[in-house]
Amino acid sequence: MRRARPGAVPRGTGGSAHARRAAGEERALTSVEAGDDFDDKQQREVVSRTDARAESRVLSKLWHITLSVSGAEAPLPEVRRGLEQLAHDHPFLLTSRYANDHAEIRYWEEARDLHDAAAVALRLWGEHRSSAKLPPWKIVGLEVIDRETYHQRIAEGYGPPPAAPVGVHPF
Repeated sequence: MRRARPGAVPRGTGGSAHARRAAGEERALTSVEAGDDFDDKQQREVVSRTDARAESRVLSKLWHITLSVSGAEAPLPEVRRGLEQLAHDHPFLLTSRYANDHAEIRYWEEARDLHDAAAVALRLWGEHRSSAKLPPWKIVGLEVIDRETYHQRIAEGYGPPPAAPVGVHPF
């Protein structure tokens, strides 16, 4: 005796869905109502967990970064060339100001939150030090603010002026 779902075509009879339709046999889909012991609370919890996961996928936002570095004196042409190479390697660099013993780099970073933006900013100098031939300076300052705060400061006349002109400039 074979066990099969009611209405199922036995295996090996060539009963593909296409063959059944050609023969005029259609399978109808039916729904089954939940039993009396169905717990709607469990279904609501599944939906709320799904909604929570969707909400946790926060879109990234823009953060304005000001990174300050300093150290032993280096020849100005080498500092400038290194910062220009950094700007080439990191295309979101807005402006860099430099002297022979310190520099300030300003740029926009796209990140999920402040912690991610700060982590990327703190790695920027070290990761590009050898490729851009930057001086062996240490990070001495970091400011990370969201786009709204940046624009609010500019509108109120506080904070650094907008990053114009763009590029690498001496202090």
